[in-house]
Amino acid sequence: MDFAAARKIMVDSQVRVNDVTDRALQAALLAVPRERFLPEDRAFSAYAEVESEIAAGRKLMMARDLSKLLMAVDARPGETALAIAAPYAAAVLANLGLVVTAQEGDAAVFDVVGGALADAGVSTAVASAAEPAIQDVDVIVSEAAVPARPESWIAALKVGGRLAVVERSGPAGKAVLYVRGENGVSRRELFDAAPPVLAELEPEPTFAL
Repeated sequence: MDFAAARKIMVDSQVRVNDVTDRALQAALLAVPRERFLPEDRAFSAYAEVESEIAAGRKLMMARDLSKLLMAVDARPGETALAIAAPYAAAVLANLGLVVTAQEGDAAVFDVVGGALADAGVSTAVASAAEPAIQDVDVIVSEAAVPARPESWIAALKVGGRLAVVERSGPAGKAVLYVRGENGVSRRELFDAAPPVLAELEPEPTFAL
């Protein structure tokens, strides 16, 4: 399979046509080999409009949705970024010139994507998504959805920091952008999306008589 050709088709047919106009971001998506973020037997699906499994139930976000999230955070070279359950996004941000840490709750994900992240210059951390591995960052992104407003992630942002994530409590979800200011946090809804919710953030089931 010609992955370079598939990558160009992905950017042309899934990214540019969905109002992702940032040329630096388009170039980063063309440069990062998305197929390296899947097991070899699923690499063929890296550029399809599907959410392919990396490992341990974790899936790649569709390129259309991820590119729109990344454009919303307006990432700038030299900034620090935390990619929670977002290894491919971590490599794209690193290509854009950010200092990036990729965080996963299950080391099995890094067994698949560790080589690609190392080549991209991305640091890694194994820790529950409930608590960010680093603090005082400029950008946080996730390729998975969260079931509610992620307060601990917002608290990890420095003033001026941005968080882009999908909030999903049912069959449909909404991508949102949080920006931390001197006197509070703003929230803006971006678009509809429905990636899988991070299992470790799912609330415990309750029972009532």
